[in-house]
Amino acid sequence: MGCAVLEKEHAFPALRLDLFDVPTQDRLTSPHPSQHRPRFLVLYGSLRERSYSRFLAFEAARLLEAMGGEVKVFDPTGLPLADGAPETHPKVQELRSLAAWAEGMVWCSPERHGAMTGVMKTQIDWIPLSVGAVRPTQGKTLAVMQVSGGSQSFNALNQMRVLGRWMRMITIPNQSSVAKAFAEFTEEGRMKPSAFYDRVVDVMEELFKFTLLTRDVSGYLVDRYSERKESAEEISKRVSQRAI
Repeated sequence: MGCAVLEKEHAFPALRLDLFDVPTQDRLTSPHPSQHRPRFLVLYGSLRERSYSRFLAFEAARLLEAMGGEVKVFDPTGLPLADGAPETHPKVQELRSLAAWAEGMVWCSPERHGAMTGVMKTQIDWIPLSVGAVRPTQGKTLAVMQVSGGSQSFNALNQMRVLGRWMRMITIPNQSSVAKAFAEFTEEGRMKPSAFYDRVVDVMEELFKFTLLTRDVSGYLVDRYSERKESAEEISKRVSQRAI
């Protein structure tokens, strides 16, 4: 009905009415919701033997598993710099396979020189924006966390949020920044009770909820008019070329 009114009134002359979509509530509910456990990939940004970002990543993984999720933590050891090796490199293939498998992700980086680490950025850079017609990260959920050696900061978090948006992920509102991380973990690498730990629980709860809410309708959530238009024009061009 909306399209008919638009066409009659010529209200939007620049709009392709045949590609215009009116969002509806029923399309945001899957008739056959997934029954498998939500799948999460956790990435951390340090190779140090006593890595607080790794400790925090595993705390997140334990919480997600306790909520009923299936979780895999990627070890970045041996991952080459982006473009420093062929895509067939075993660690690159492992990372890409996990990114395709996951329905949600957790990115956890230390802050170094006011930014995320190169280890963290390298992992993200190896995850392609597209593989053929498939976007490995599009519509998947993302939670971001960081650890700092000094006072609380949000620089790495802000950078990862930008990257999450660029990767077309659904980055949840909540986030975790653990200050003076060296004081927040036991010798065994477990996080001590604190307001910082409580926030980590909050973030994982929110990530789990958003993943349940969006995983079956992520394709619809990130479907775009501009891309439908581009696809239609490409199809038309191919048909015309074949006709010639």
